[in-house]
Amino acid sequence: MLGLAESRGANDNGSMTRIVAIAAFGLVVLAAPALAQVQPPARLPFTATLSNNTPLVFGMTVTEAAAALNAPLKYIRGKPGDEVFAAPRYFGAGYFDHHDQLFLQFRQGRLTGWKGDWGKNWMWE
Repeated sequence: MLGLAESRGANDNGSMTRIVAIAAFGLVVLAAPALAQVQPPARLPFTATLSNNTPLVFGMTVTEAAAALNAPLKYIRGKPGDEVFAAPRYFGAGYFDHHDQLFLQFRQGRLTGWKGDWGKNWMWE
C-alpha cells in the first residue's frame, strides 16, 4: 500500500503562524497613519473668493450690472435700450493708482459685452 511519509516528530506550525501574524500586524501598523489623515476641506469656487462675488453675466439689465459692479453707471451714448455705459474703476495702492473705466454695451436693454479702457500709459504720466 502506498501512503504518505510518516512523520518523525510532531508537526510544528507554530513558528510559521507566528511569522504570518507578525507580518500582518506590521502591515496594519504601517497602514494606520495613512488611514488617519485628515482630508482637506472642499475648495470654494473661484467666484466665492472674490470681494466682488457677483460677476457680470451676458443678459443683465442696467440695474443688475450696476449692482454687480457696486458702482454707478455713467451714460456715454446710444438710443434708449441700445446704450453704452461706463463704470469707474479705482484700484491700486500706493504709487500706482489706476482710474480706469469699464465700458458696458447694452442692446435691447440687456448686457451684450464689456471692455476695459486703460487710457494713457500710467507708467509714463
